[in-house]
Amino acid sequence: MDMRRLLTIALISVLPMAVVHAGQTGAAGAPKLTTQDYIDIQQLNARYAVAIDECTNNGYDYAALYADDGWFSASRDGKAGTKWQGRDRLAEAARGSMKSCDEVPWKGIKHMYVNHVIVPSADGATGRIDLVGIGLDGDPHKVEHQGHYEDVYVKTAKGWLFKSRIHVLAPRQAAVSSGSKPR
Repeated sequence: MDMRRLLTIALISVLPMAVVHAGQTGAAGAPKLTTQDYIDIQQLNARYAVAIDECTNNGYDYAALYADDGWFSASRDGKAGTKWQGRDRLAEAARGSMKSCDEVPWKGIKHMYVNHVIVPSADGATGRIDLVGIGLDGDPHKVEHQGHYEDVYVKTAKGWLFKSRIHVLAPRQAAVSSGSKPR
């Protein structure tokens, strides 16, 4: 790989984090986040993608990404959906309300998160990140914008975790597409 290509890849990898970090001043009274805080919050979102895509440990790896009192919900057409709170309920959400990870409706989909904005807050940080699903309906080339997440992050003894996460579907989108059919 030539040096110019290597530098381009390195710049593309680091620039989004630098731009987001440079643009944040924090709300009045909000403590500033360190560079490591931004990295840790981005890693939390990356672990979320892996946990939801792979549905490991029957959904409990996903549940571990939330604070003890953390919760998840979805909003469709501006209406709040079920609130999933507590380890067992969050693991159930990661399984798509199925008994096992083998049955999740999005099996085979890869979730990609883009345009992540992190803002310091008095209680930690808030964030917004777009969701793109790849591999819908069993077609590895089918891609769909599936709305965005509105997050509240909290720093705990276990590191940064979700205090809350709301999946807001794209306008006029009643539901997201499925993955490959379970065998």
